[in-house]
Amino acid sequence: MPIQVAGSYFYRSALQASNELNQLFGKKVFNNPKDKEVIARWVSYVGVSDEDIVMDFFAGSGTTAHAVLELNASENKSVRYVLVQLPEVISPKAKGAKPALAFLEHIKRPCTVSELTKERLRRVAEKIRSNNPDWDGDTGFRVFKLDSSNIHTWEPDRDNLGQSLFDAAEHLKTDRTEQDILFELLLKLGLDLTVPIEQKAIAGKTVHSIGAGVLMVCLDPQISHEEVEPLALGLVEWHKQLAPAGDTQLVFRDSAFTDDVAKTNLTAILQQHGLENVRSL
Repeated sequence: MPIQVAGSYFYRSALQASNELNQLFGKKVFNNPKDKEVIARWVSYVGVSDEDIVMDFFAGSGTTAHAVLELNASENKSVRYVLVQLPEVISPKAKGAKPALAFLEHIKRPCTVSELTKERLRRVAEKIRSNNPDWDGDTGFRVFKLDSSNIHTWEPDRDNLGQSLFDAAEHLKTDRTEQDILFELLLKLGLDLTVPIEQKAIAGKTVHSIGAGVLMVCLDPQISHEEVEPLALGLVEWHKQLAPAGDTQLVFRDSAFTDDVAKTNLTAILQQHGLENVRSL
C-alpha cells in the first residue's frame, strides 16, 4: 500500500516489514510490526537535528528506536529516542503468541512485550555496528521502570512518635539498590539520565562519578572515624583527575557515619580542598 509522506509516495508492504523483523530475530516473534522505513522517512521529513528526541509512547517491538538508530548511522546524526512500553505480559491464549513466548523462554527473559523491545534494540545495535564499522555513534540504551521514591516519607504514628522517629533514622528504603538511588538523584538534581557514570573504589568504599565529576556519590552503609580521611583525600584526588567544568556536589548516606564527628570531619576535609557542596541522604 502506498503511503504519502510530505508529498512523496513511499511503497512498502506490511509483509516486508514483518520479514525484516523475522530476519533480525531469526524467527517470527511479533505480529504486525510497524514499518521502520516509513517511520525513518517521517522522522527525516520532520527535520530532526542532533540531540533532538523522538518519543514513542506505544513502543511495541521498538520499531521507532530501530528507525532512529538506522537514520543516525546512515546520516551520521545523533538523534535520541525515548520509548514507553508497559511490561505487558504476553498471554499464551493470545493469537500468534506462541513464537514470542518460545523465543523469550529460549533467551531466559520474562514473557512481556517490553522484553521483546529490549532484545530487538540489542540486536539492532549489533547489526548496525557490524554494517557500519567506521561509524562511532551511540547505539546504547538504558531501561527505567517507574517506582516510588527510594527515600522514606515522613508518615508518623501519632500514638507512637518515639518509634516513628527511630524508624526514620534510616532515610533510604532497604529494598533498593545503589543504582536506584543514583538515578533518583539524577532526577532530583535535573541531570540527564543518560550521563556517563564511572565507578571507583576509594578507601574500600564504592564511589560513583556522574557526568565526569559533576556529581560524586558514596552510598556505602558504613564510614568509620578511621576511614574518613583516606576517603576524603581519595575523593579530592579523583576530583582533580576528573577536573569537571562546574561545581561538584558530593552525596553520602547519612546513616553510614559512625557519628556526627565523623560526618563533620569528612565535610571539613573536603571543604578545605574546595569541595564545598556536600550533603547526605
